[in-house]
Amino acid sequence: MAYSQIRLKILPSVRCLFDKLVQVKVEGLAPYKLVELRSKLVDDKGVVFKASALYKADETGQVDVCRAPSLGGSYTGVEPMGLLWAMAPETPHSKFKKNNVLTPTLVEIEALSGDTGELLAFETNERGYMTEGMKRIPVQEGRIRGVLFIPPGKGPFPGIVDLYTFGGKLTEPRASLLANKGFVVLALAYYGFQDLPKKPKNLDLEYFEEAVTYLRKQSEVKGPGIGIISISHSGALALSMSSFLSGISATVCINACNANTAIPLHYKDIVIPPLPVVVENVRITDSLLLDVRDAVPDPTLEENRACLIPIERASCHFLFAVSEDDHNWNSAFFANQATAKLRSHGKESFQVVSYPKAGHFLEVPHMPYCPSAIHAAVGSAVVFGGEPKAHSEAQLDLWERIQEFFQRHLGNKSTY
Repeated sequence: MAYSQIRLKILPSVRCLFDKLVQVKVEGLAPYKLVELRSKLVDDKGVVFKASALYKADETGQVDVCRAPSLGGSYTGVEPMGLLWAMAPETPHSKFKKNNVLTPTLVEIEALSGDTGELLAFETNERGYMTEGMKRIPVQEGRIRGVLFIPPGKGPFPGIVDLYTFGGKLTEPRASLLANKGFVVLALAYYGFQDLPKKPKNLDLEYFEEAVTYLRKQSEVKGPGIGIISISHSGALALSMSSFLSGISATVCINACNANTAIPLHYKDIVIPPLPVVVENVRITDSLLLDVRDAVPDPTLEENRACLIPIERASCHFLFAVSEDDHNWNSAFFANQATAKLRSHGKESFQVVSYPKAGHFLEVPHMPYCPSAIHAAVGSAVVFGGEPKAHSEAQLDLWERIQEFFQRHLGNKSTY
């Protein structure tokens, strides 16, 4: 095959949703030729993420990333989506940021000669967030600020409140991708967005109660109850909502703490103080980053019990996802405490799924792994733990589990 006929293909299409797997192939190479594949994207903050891998063409002059092993680079072995999950930021301690889900994330993929570095072929993978016909509705209802995603088709659909982490503002990718699966999802901001306080002195659970009421009243949402999905700091908010508010049927907590942290939590005449931070437990790594894993103490100690979320009050189903190498805090320890509390009150309506070598930010599939970033509560760069390959596999597995969990407890089949 002539040199000019070298082609890089992205199958089944160059356009797909962000959580979908694609097949990257290079055709028209000389048999057994070495070829380097490079991937690049620019996130909404202008941070460049890159990965690369070296492959050897087969006897027909073809490289199929789904079958051929990478011989070196950002990853090795057969990794169909390694060019995405292995991407690393050029700016240190940067977490992938996507603000506007109305536009796709563009991933540029190049094939270069492994001998000369000459560009042989290139293509762009357009990884979107909203399926055709989905509605994205900005929400300014009373105090509520967020975005409502309504899937196409005939409803009503199960409803979910998506609470993201302690960085303020609004994060939409997970909510929009979850809505593609047949859920109405409210991506809810709780500070640092529009007219919400930038640095709140406390968090008001009645704000989240308003959001639950708003979502349950939507004609596209089927009842009787809704779901909550949370990660990191918002996990305690999800536990609090499940414990104090009505209308919650299913709650997902990803790498959460079973006690309140960072900011006092208020609900009517109840105040749950934040856990005190044990500063002397913060370590400095060999790369001079902070490791804050042990800075949040045991909330069941006598002096900390006022900070515990009274999860025994909850009547919903729980899915706790924990990364055993989480270095934001000891999420596996906290999940064990939460489930022990439920069990001690005769409640068995929970699942725990554990990922041995995953880090803190378990995101949607194929999201670039984040080993370190500026911590919103700390104000400095911290390590978040995990190994890239294991972390990617955990994201894939958890994404399927989350969908199945919500379908089971919010869909037509409501038995555990």
